[in-house]
Amino acid sequence: MKILLVDDEERLVKLTSEALSEAGHRVTGVTSGEAAVRALDADVYDVVITDLRMVPVGGMEVLEHARKTNPSANVVILTGYGDVPTAVEAMKLGASDFWTKPFGTDELCLRLGRIAETRRLARDNAALRSELRSSGRFAEMVGESPALDRVRDLVAKVAPSDTTVLLLGESGVGKELVARMIHRRSPRAAKPFVVVHAAALPDTLLESELFGYERGAFTGATDRKPGRLEAAQGGTLFLDEIGEISPAFQVKLLRFLQERQFVRLGGRQTITVDARVVAATNRNLQEEAASGRFRDDLFYRLSVFPVEVPPLRERRSDIPLLAGYFLKGLGYNREPDRSVLALLAAHDWPGNVRELENVLERALILASGGEIRPQHIQLPEPVLARPESGALEEMERGMIEDAMRKAGGNKSKAAKLLGITRRMLYTKLEKLRSANDEGGQTTRHTRTEHGAHQESQYPSPKSR
Repeated sequence: MKILLVDDEERLVKLTSEALSEAGHRVTGVTSGEAAVRALDADVYDVVITDLRMVPVGGMEVLEHARKTNPSANVVILTGYGDVPTAVEAMKLGASDFWTKPFGTDELCLRLGRIAETRRLARDNAALRSELRSSGRFAEMVGESPALDRVRDLVAKVAPSDTTVLLLGESGVGKELVARMIHRRSPRAAKPFVVVHAAALPDTLLESELFGYERGAFTGATDRKPGRLEAAQGGTLFLDEIGEISPAFQVKLLRFLQERQFVRLGGRQTITVDARVVAATNRNLQEEAASGRFRDDLFYRLSVFPVEVPPLRERRSDIPLLAGYFLKGLGYNREPDRSVLALLAAHDWPGNVRELENVLERALILASGGEIRPQHIQLPEPVLARPESGALEEMERGMIEDAMRKAGGNKSKAAKLLGITRRMLYTKLEKLRSANDEGGQTTRHTRTEHGAHQESQYPSPKSR
């Protein structure tokens, strides 16, 4: 830990600083309250140990200044036996503990060890709360498709290890969710899950965000700031959109992956971090490496265990489950209409799961609290795609049947209910009628199970 030791007894400061340094701490020792205030203005400390009785600036003033400039620091008050009531008052003002003099080196190191453990637990709890807030919307990936089962199987295999994972897939498919699944199922689950969106930052900001910086490293760096790597100590670092980083930064990232060490911007101290790395990209990094746009050595470092996350169009059977899940989360406490589900299942979803969620949220607003109908589903191309399976064809048929029934057979009204043009409805009717013909049925009439004939519910586009 980084410690500021304050006492007007110079010999005590010297001997205690030496003992703490030997125990592995970084210690700044000062012999006056004024010097302590200057040190607090100049740097950030984990622990401040200050004597209570000093003049003209005493321990209470040091405590007050530390609370303003180093709010996350633990402040310990050193007292004589007669000063205990004052020390208790200091704890009410924010001190974490008070220690009575004299004390031995072993006792001092033991107490500092307890502080270090308390700080570690506080960091871990904060990281867990952040993780719960971030992932609370998704406990797991929603769906039962074979494509999604393959992803779950790979996650189950790789999660218990410390292997670097590369998540591949289009934007919006849920790569961050898969990364969180890996973290939650790993031995690191109780440690932080830290996200860095590489595409959102230019090189200079990305470097300071990842590695952190020291005071004065650049204009505006008024304090030391630990980076995301340090925040991920013991946990998982998720590097999103890793294919967007520049060649210059690729070199720096590769060096960290090889050595698990780095130096903060403006700093000299080498910092070692134990963090698992999960990266994600929507690019084909193998092609990028072959063309020279991405370092092949970095690619091989990242792609130890690649996992392909499928686009939504390759797991259409999950769309009804996803739609129900999203709508329930938005407060829509009813089953989605069959015609709505058919319309959703027929769309190609270039924006994948993220696009589906946005479309449903917009639909709920357009429905004004009522039932969501096809006309509330606004898509860039409101066209039903050619069904890829019998189930999808049946959903499309059901949607058209519902619309025709509710419109009383009026095609213009049915088309409006479906959110498509009348000409498009005619095309769909013709396609479904042709499908009936191929199945051994007549175009205009079908035979009932009792042998009677009835008119098909798909009249010719020319009929009125």
